[in-house]
Amino acid sequence: MSDEELVFLPLGGAGEIGMNLNLYGFGPPGNPTWVMVDLGITFGDGTHPGVDVIMPDPQYIESHKDNLAGIVLTHAHEDHLGAVPYLWERFGCPIYATGFTISILKRKLADVNLLERVEIIEIPLNGSFSVGPFEMDLITITHSIPEPNAIAIRTPLGTIFHTGDWKLDPNPVIGEVTDKAAIRRLGDDGVLAIVCDSTNVFNSGTSGSEGDLLENLSKVISKCENRVAVTCFASNVARLDTIARAAAANGRDVVMAGRSIERMVTAAKENGYLKDTPPFLDEEMAGFLPNDKTLIVCTGSQGEPRAALSRIAAGDHPRVSLGRGDTVIFSSRVIPGNENSIARLQNRLVRSGIEIITDKDDFIHVSGHPARDELVEMYQMVKPQIAVPVHGELRHLAEHAHLAKECQVNETVVCENGAMVRLAPGPAAVVEQVPNGRLTLEGNRVVPLDGELVRGRARALFNGAAVVSAIIDAKGGLMVPIQLSSTGLLEVNEEEIEGGAIEAATMALAKLGRKALLDDDQVSEAIRIAVRRYFRGNLDKNAIIKVHLTRMHKGKM
Repeated sequence: MSDEELVFLPLGGAGEIGMNLNLYGFGPPGNPTWVMVDLGITFGDGTHPGVDVIMPDPQYIESHKDNLAGIVLTHAHEDHLGAVPYLWERFGCPIYATGFTISILKRKLADVNLLERVEIIEIPLNGSFSVGPFEMDLITITHSIPEPNAIAIRTPLGTIFHTGDWKLDPNPVIGEVTDKAAIRRLGDDGVLAIVCDSTNVFNSGTSGSEGDLLENLSKVISKCENRVAVTCFASNVARLDTIARAAAANGRDVVMAGRSIERMVTAAKENGYLKDTPPFLDEEMAGFLPNDKTLIVCTGSQGEPRAALSRIAAGDHPRVSLGRGDTVIFSSRVIPGNENSIARLQNRLVRSGIEIITDKDDFIHVSGHPARDELVEMYQMVKPQIAVPVHGELRHLAEHAHLAKECQVNETVVCENGAMVRLAPGPAAVVEQVPNGRLTLEGNRVVPLDGELVRGRARALFNGAAVVSAIIDAKGGLMVPIQLSSTGLLEVNEEEIEGGAIEAATMALAKLGRKALLDDDQVSEAIRIAVRRYFRGNLDKNAIIKVHLTRMHKGKM
């Protein structure tokens, strides 16, 4: 038996799209040194009320943090770095990234007063560096954000090629094309395993080139007579460049609406991008430009309620407005789970007389992830012994594994979050299941998604809640009538039902024996059960009931 092993452990992003957290371990079995690749978030889809940000539960690696050598970030998308500000303190290790990603990360860390505490190590594009026992080479790829990186992770037991998010774009507009020569050299040297993006495995052909959008987007805009708004992912700096050039071709100035777009533009310029792009104007300028000379680029392509486009559609944006005869172009794809929120937003726009144009109507968007032909080409270049699909739902992973076998890959491993995969020595296999789950940001706290706080809120939302207040004397007698207040349970004119609940509580108290009346816990529980039963019997609702009991002793509480 070998004295060392090489393992892969996803805690986020395997069996789902988003919220990536990948771990690689090398060393003695059961006690390896770890490196983390990416630490991202996903967003709430309405399933859990009040939940906007969801992140992986890192309890397993947190319990092994002394063996965590560092965090490497492949790029600056939220699903790859968005959890760093909330979870970094659990690890306290250095972070490695390229310049643009660091620019985005620093702003996030500054928002939570962590910027001065985190050790950030900048790695140049195509740079080489070491993290613990791992020798790492960044390889330039293309995606829908500046400076995406694949990573060649070299160990004595073999090399892993971690693709991150990628596509093969011959004209990415911003940044360099994918370094196919470096990938081929890596493949020729021998790759033990590829850990690869599965997002678009069901899409035939290729994902399309960003450079091909400009001409058609310009034509679409040329047909618009009044104000035009284009919504896209704020992080897609190449798309921002394309939109600005399409606007200029039609004699329109570009106004930015949305803080995240402003941040992205600033970060891009800090790193030498957008130098020759037509200028972006602050949203304060929107009211001073002629309608037919204005193009508004805004956040909110996924129907996010706080984003600029949702506020514009609702008529409550302080500086930007749209109305009848204007046009909104959705230069983005629909992320699974966001269909309903996007539909609500588009319906609201249409109700205001605004025309909607989506990627189903015209060629105005290309994906940042590889379709099947690109996956096949990647496998032909890398020639791995093992394929581990990630960044997809289980159905994506299974289809990706099938495609890898068609590409003559000897071994494939389909795994979801929490599955520890031994890559070497011996055949690749899942050897252990470790704890995994989800956390959410609740105000300024990080709490379990399946914890009492979130579950209690859901119960209260769907079933309503009531608070019963009772003041009793030392012997358990009521000193004043019981009071009841409710939330999400009664209409304003349902006094009769409210009175019935109060009567049920009063009778429950009257039925208690002398001994029970002297016990505050028994009194509270009797009232709670009686009121809960009353609402269940009369409203068919399992309401959450809280009892506030006050006992007076000789004139004192």
